[in-house]
Amino acid sequence: MPVNTFRMWFLGIFFSILLPIFNTALSLRYPTMYITGLVIQLVVLPMGKFMERVLPTRQFSTFGFVWSLNPGPFNIKEHVCVTVMANVAYPGGYATDVFVAQKMFYQQSFSLAYQVLLVLGIQIYGFSMAGLLRRWVVYPSSMLWPGAIVNSALFNTLHKNFGKSDRGHISRERFFLIVFLGALVYYFIPGYLFTALSFFNWVCWIAPNNVTVNALFGGSGLGMSGLTFDWSMISYISSPMVTPWWAEANIMVSFVFFFWILAPIIYFTNTFNSAYLPISAYYSYDNTGSAYDASAVVTDGKFDVEKYRAYSPLFVSSTLAIEYGLAFAAFPALIVHTLLWYRRDIVRRLRSSARHERDVHHRLMQAYPETPGWWFAIVGIIGVVFVIIAIEIFDTQLPVWAALIAMLMSAATALPLAMIQAIANTQVGFTVMYEMVFGFMLPGRPIANVIFKSIGFMGSYQASAFSGDLKLGHYMKIPPRTMFVIQIVAVGFTCVLSTLTQQWMFDNITDMCLPTQKQHFICPSSNTFATSSLIWGGIGPARMFGPGAPFRPLLWFFLVGILLPIPPYLLARRFPRSFWRYINIPVVLSGVAAVPPASGLNFVSWGIVGFIFNYYIRRFHFRWWMRYNYIMSAALDAGTVFAVVLIFLFLQLPKDGSISLVWWGNTVWQNTADAMGIPLKTVDVAAGETFGPSSWS
Repeated sequence: MPVNTFRMWFLGIFFSILLPIFNTALSLRYPTMYITGLVIQLVVLPMGKFMERVLPTRQFSTFGFVWSLNPGPFNIKEHVCVTVMANVAYPGGYATDVFVAQKMFYQQSFSLAYQVLLVLGIQIYGFSMAGLLRRWVVYPSSMLWPGAIVNSALFNTLHKNFGKSDRGHISRERFFLIVFLGALVYYFIPGYLFTALSFFNWVCWIAPNNVTVNALFGGSGLGMSGLTFDWSMISYISSPMVTPWWAEANIMVSFVFFFWILAPIIYFTNTFNSAYLPISAYYSYDNTGSAYDASAVVTDGKFDVEKYRAYSPLFVSSTLAIEYGLAFAAFPALIVHTLLWYRRDIVRRLRSSARHERDVHHRLMQAYPETPGWWFAIVGIIGVVFVIIAIEIFDTQLPVWAALIAMLMSAATALPLAMIQAIANTQVGFTVMYEMVFGFMLPGRPIANVIFKSIGFMGSYQASAFSGDLKLGHYMKIPPRTMFVIQIVAVGFTCVLSTLTQQWMFDNITDMCLPTQKQHFICPSSNTFATSSLIWGGIGPARMFGPGAPFRPLLWFFLVGILLPIPPYLLARRFPRSFWRYINIPVVLSGVAAVPPASGLNFVSWGIVGFIFNYYIRRFHFRWWMRYNYIMSAALDAGTVFAVVLIFLFLQLPKDGSISLVWWGNTVWQNTADAMGIPLKTVDVAAGETFGPSSWS
């Protein structure tokens, strides 16, 4: 089958341009949505078949190489290559959050060259490590990569059935189109005409000024009213139709315990002085309850102790404090869980890869020349050089030796993390670990801290992600050198366009990343990222979690993470057919990471949809579930995303958002203590009152 075709490159580059632009913009909005690789996987096939019909079949000769715009039927290998480029492109550039922190928190402005070099350097460094891990996580048959197996099955199903009508059933293509159009039209109701359906905090409408009721039932609080009719809010965590029901059940139990039981206890007992703040918020606050002014404690990019003593200690909401505790627990829990459940598999697979285990896939792949390891090594060196140039020429306060330590830590964790994902289909990030290490290593450098975290975290994360795509190419018999080229091209487009899109938005959209932004571009993940820079890199872990520090009790979560995986494992061994085998403690601890800003509105609705489709329909209507479930999920995502874009471009962006409908259905949810973020307790700022300790250092 021809792979390196005009159709493949046209569609691949098209989506490598489209996805970073759309998804970078959407990532700064709440609720956040993405056009995922699954959506592209479904829409590429009809687009490729259309090009097969309309492109000329004439052959051309260029320097002796004969080629054609249309070499024959659009085939499965072209389809896989386009999807791989989309998989690379859709997450965007993680390090762009560094620039949001610099602009919004620290009022720093850097050139576009610095931004592109840093994002591109970090991404291609992670890509190079994927190539070096092939021997352990791509070639061995024991490294299954369940996600790649599911994708391979979907590719084969789509190409086997394209254009064929199932007897007694609507075709998958028509079903996708109907759901897509329905989702697009429907979103105008909760997204523009009746926004109270999106933020459906109906209990707060009854008692809009009761702070206790609003904290418990509000969409910006704990969301105990529990419903939303907006797909973008439901799928904010992930698509409930894709996540397995057993994982959703783990996450729902975790959410109820930590955020509907523990969080109110912390809040209403004023633990951590949290009653002076909104119950759930991703911002940091000072001792008057106002947003923490990071520039007031930073001088020339470094933490200023004297300014800190004159200003205020830092406070976070009860839910964000719990989230940090869960992050502490997740790291040791993952290690313990992996050792308990997969220790023999890991040892066996390490040994098998050391013997160059070969299977039918690897034997068939011998028909193609392998990508030399030095190609990946050169790319990695280029990535390292880009990062060094970015941090040295521009004043980031990050020494080169510290950046190299981040890369070494990333390289050391890349293999076990990739193996865990290959075995258990679980993706884990150690962001807090990197923040804490640098916080102790070089305290008082907030921007340097988040750059260090980005280098370390994204190196190992990208190595796993790219390795998964390489395994998909291995299953689908894509020439390795073609895979190398399409991935590196997609990385280049993604990094440049993500950076340019973010820059354009800050230049052209007013009040970006502020809680009052009219089009909801409040940058939820970026604000959490910036808050972390201040906690770990500015004020530092010693002042936040050291002896006598206000949040020191959260360190007990490390012990919780060590011990918690043991009882479910022992019970599952004792009762192998019981529900205990479905208890996954790393999922329990890390599956609620979307809080804040997510709340019960998101999680309860997400859990209900997941139960309906991935438990009830899957169990009692399995054939329908197999035929349409994932297609429906992708169609809902795609239709909602396009509706969001249309509303923004034609109704919100013109006239600075003044084209709006002002009526009860769009204002009732805003005129509540929940939407206004009113805390349980307040201080008289005009009289000079503050809360918290009277002195700090």
